[in-house]
Amino acid sequence: MKESIRQRLQKIADRYEEVGRILASDEVPGGSQQFRDLSVEYARLQPLAERFGRYHGLERDLGAARELQQDADPGMRALGSEEAARVEAAISSEEVELRKLLLPKDPRDDKNIFLEVRAGTGGDEAALFAGDLHRMYARYAETKGLSAEVLSESPGEHGGYKEIISRIAGRGSFSRLKFESGTHRVQRVPATEAQGRIHTSACTVAILPELDEVEEVQINPAELRIDTYRSSGAGGQHVNKTDSAVRITHLPSGIVVECQDERSQHKNRSRAMALLKARLLAAEQEKQQSAQAQSRRVQVGSGDRSERIRTYNFPQGRVTDHRINLTLYRLPQIMDGDLDELIDALQQEYQAELLAEEA
Repeated sequence: MKESIRQRLQKIADRYEEVGRILASDEVPGGSQQFRDLSVEYARLQPLAERFGRYHGLERDLGAARELQQDADPGMRALGSEEAARVEAAISSEEVELRKLLLPKDPRDDKNIFLEVRAGTGGDEAALFAGDLHRMYARYAETKGLSAEVLSESPGEHGGYKEIISRIAGRGSFSRLKFESGTHRVQRVPATEAQGRIHTSACTVAILPELDEVEEVQINPAELRIDTYRSSGAGGQHVNKTDSAVRITHLPSGIVVECQDERSQHKNRSRAMALLKARLLAAEQEKQQSAQAQSRRVQVGSGDRSERIRTYNFPQGRVTDHRINLTLYRLPQIMDGDLDELIDALQQEYQAELLAEEA
């Protein structure tokens, strides 16, 4: 292990012990803001400190094994060599995990997100696939204890959606889905295809983190055009009698957002403003990232929707993620929301790239 990394870990371990002592003493009144802040810090430091403790234990085990390798008895020396090899492998693995824990955390990871799915090339088939993708993400969110609500939708002529925008809320929403932005391609035989030919269609997915108040994007009200209209969604007689749906146009950028899910015009306006701010921030970040010419294969919130990131081949029952050259023959399960294997692989690849940069 590099000495610089060891020193960083030792500082964290020392601080962990110090905070533990303070919390166990009467120095800070329980229930105070300082006590709560220290408790949060203690919980944040604990995984690293405890893992570093295990690493120290392995180093001691390695020292003992190497002493055995010097024993006069050939049998003991063989035992020492075997044990040293096992512990060295464990130390190497533990060092990788410690370095992962030291990687900077993305401050957006725990944020709620706006999920935007739009039909691309492929006409009706693209709209149907947009519906399939939205259902896939909604099912996945459900399995993770996240909530998903549709903010606006534009149905396709024969099913699915030309565009559908949802808000997914819950701890870790952005962390789990941030690698999904990009172009998703589908290869399958449409139900209307009499010849049985495979068609290729595409949809774009955008994942936008919802902003906190402290990250408020400054918007001049004079630069907004706000229109209200009657919702076209479900809702019985109500939708035919009140103009509760809201459309906001940001005149300088031309960005248009809509929300028609809530019965209250006030709630729809609030949701639409939140979405507008998220899009404006994403556009600004895309500009900055473009200027920096980032070349990472795994795009994180880059908004680079022109890049084909994944192909769903129905005749072969396979899904291929082109960024990490991963192919899984589990298409039915994936379309039903079982995305863990894909998402975990993308996160591991991203961590590996960060580790390589720090090496």
